[in-house]
Amino acid sequence: MRRGVSAACLLLGTLGTGAARAQTIDALRPVRDGFLAPQESPLRRTVVSGLSDPVPTPGVPTNPAPASTASSPNRVPLPGVPAASGAAEVGYDSLNRTRKKPKFYPAQARPKPAPGPGTRPSGELTGQLRPTLPPSASANRQPVAPAMAGTVPGQPPRKRLKVDDDPFGAVGDYVGPFLIRGAVELSAGYDSNPARLAKPRGMPAWMIAPEFLAVSNWERHALVADLRGSFTGYGSTLPAIMDGGINSAPTTLDRPDFTGHVDGRLDVSRDTSVGAQLRLRAATDNPGSPSVQAGLARYPVYTTLGTTLGFDQRFNRLQISAGATADRTSYQESKLTDGTMTSNDDRNYNQFGGIGRVSYEVTPGLKPFAEVQGNTRTYDQQFDRSGYQRDSAGGYAKAGTSFEFTRLLTGELSLGYATRSYTDPRLDRLQGFLTSASLVWSATPLTTARFLSDTQVAETTVAGASGVLVRTYTVQVDHDFRRWLTGIGKFTFGTLDYQGYGRNDRTYSAEGNLVYKMTRSLWVKGTLRYDRLDSNIAGAGSSGTVVMLGVRLQN
Repeated sequence: MRRGVSAACLLLGTLGTGAARAQTIDALRPVRDGFLAPQESPLRRTVVSGLSDPVPTPGVPTNPAPASTASSPNRVPLPGVPAASGAAEVGYDSLNRTRKKPKFYPAQARPKPAPGPGTRPSGELTGQLRPTLPPSASANRQPVAPAMAGTVPGQPPRKRLKVDDDPFGAVGDYVGPFLIRGAVELSAGYDSNPARLAKPRGMPAWMIAPEFLAVSNWERHALVADLRGSFTGYGSTLPAIMDGGINSAPTTLDRPDFTGHVDGRLDVSRDTSVGAQLRLRAATDNPGSPSVQAGLARYPVYTTLGTTLGFDQRFNRLQISAGATADRTSYQESKLTDGTMTSNDDRNYNQFGGIGRVSYEVTPGLKPFAEVQGNTRTYDQQFDRSGYQRDSAGGYAKAGTSFEFTRLLTGELSLGYATRSYTDPRLDRLQGFLTSASLVWSATPLTTARFLSDTQVAETTVAGASGVLVRTYTVQVDHDFRRWLTGIGKFTFGTLDYQGYGRNDRTYSAEGNLVYKMTRSLWVKGTLRYDRLDSNIAGAGSSGTVVMLGVRLQN
């Protein structure tokens, strides 16, 4: 009995010693690959991935293959592997970044993949020889910063810049809130008949034409200044002649021409604005005009200074505009060939009037309107040099529409009627239809056609003539042979009706220009123009050809 009890105790002691030995081995198991192996059950052994079991277990390999580091659920990624490298291509990763598959433009650098296990920093596989390749075409190019190349991880791709519609156009400079652009054209050539006489006499000619444009860049309100002028000079003088008793010309034919205006707008509210304009016109009588005096040494210069003050009110699609106008026209004294001076005060006058316009936007591309204008003209002297009283009152009424058809045809077109009555009963009422148009047709991306029409009621010094009804029609076509080479064709037809005098003139002008755009700041321009005047008065017609070559400097 005692021997049986002793044997049982010995058996239990042996089992206890084995269990204690197993726990001691697990507790003292060394740390491998940076992880501590978990404790095992004393009754059943388990195999931990990546660790060898010192005690063999039947049916279990002694040294199983280690699992991949990236796929182990309890392991931290190894150095050299980017964070969130296993995230999908869309959604968000562990760094809270939006993951979208980037889009690359042609010739844009692609980001290189991060080097993985078994690769060298240069990217070749371990144990392989790097092949010898010839140097690429971009080997000697200056490297581009990653931020500029768009290869920084996590950076969105750069947006493509807008294509410049006019790569050779003036850029201008900003001065405070204004965009300033300036230009000047210098040209020289030959004019076969600068005085526009029946018997032509040619002269060399030169011209300088400056331009200035300033546009504000405010969120509200606006201010624009547009000043353009030219001065045409000739290398010689003409003798004081009278061309058949009809037309005359001064000995010096130099002529200035300037047109400028400054427009301002004050936005009182979203639908109400107040506008003002200051304008200046300086020029001379046209060569060949019957208003040119005989025996002049040079053309007298006249100036017209005017202003307009008005408002603009919008009621949804209905728009109402009204304004008051004031203009002053004055002439210089005429210098004669004998050195004496004669006054032109009988040609100076003041004009005061008003203008109103109502328009309605039927669609975003169609806006019909009606416009009415009236004014009075009062001369400084009651009688002119021929004994006529030139004071008058008149105006016009017209209706039309502004439109935009698929951005190919845009502009404004109107028809109306003008009339003017004079104080002197010997002067007939001046009246007639008027046309006004400004159309732009983008026929192709390289070709643009323009049509302009205008009607003016001008004053005259011709005895017995009430005034001149001037109508002008212009067609112009621009074509870009290349971005740097542009051809311009222009044709102008005009009529001059001297009502009460019985004279009717017709003018024709055909002009061709070729512009070579060397840079944004330098253009070369060639011009060929033919002018012709036909009249029902014998000996009043004329013709002339002008050839000019010059450069344009702009900023």
